[in-house]
Amino acid sequence: MKKCVFAGSFDPPTTGHKQVVENCLKIFDEVVVAVMINPDKTTLFTVEERTKLLKKLFADEKRVRVISYDGAAVDLLEKENTPFFVRGVRNTVDFEYENANFYANKKLKKDIVTIYIPAEQDSLHISSSLVRNSFKFKKDCAQYVPAQIYEDIEKLIKDKNV
Repeated sequence: MKKCVFAGSFDPPTTGHKQVVENCLKIFDEVVVAVMINPDKTTLFTVEERTKLLKKLFADEKRVRVISYDGAAVDLLEKENTPFFVRGVRNTVDFEYENANFYANKKLKKDIVTIYIPAEQDSLHISSSLVRNSFKFKKDCAQYVPAQIYEDIEKLIKDKNV
């Protein structure tokens, strides 16, 4: 069985994230979607909220497992017993960032296989920051958020008084 890890902050999950997972399912038997805990990063949503959103988003997909992880991605790959690390890229800025991380990760885990999945053309501009700002300024962002979790995100943001 081939398994991959797709890790990120998912603050909040977007249609772009969903597309990456859907593409992973074309290649892998199991996709582990990992909400990474980065104490140096300020997030709008808690780890629990982001994990819950992703679990709801992929509730009907038995080959997707959503977890949270407090540690290095290479350690998560070891724990999950897979070398396959998936990264979504939208543009050259993302690619340069991910490529730098790839070389650092390769030194820590020699057998890592990093797979870049490019964003679909209609999703190149979608980011979690765009979604947060759209909600903040009360702009329609339904096209950027999977329909299954749009109302949940809307409610969380309202409750946070953003």
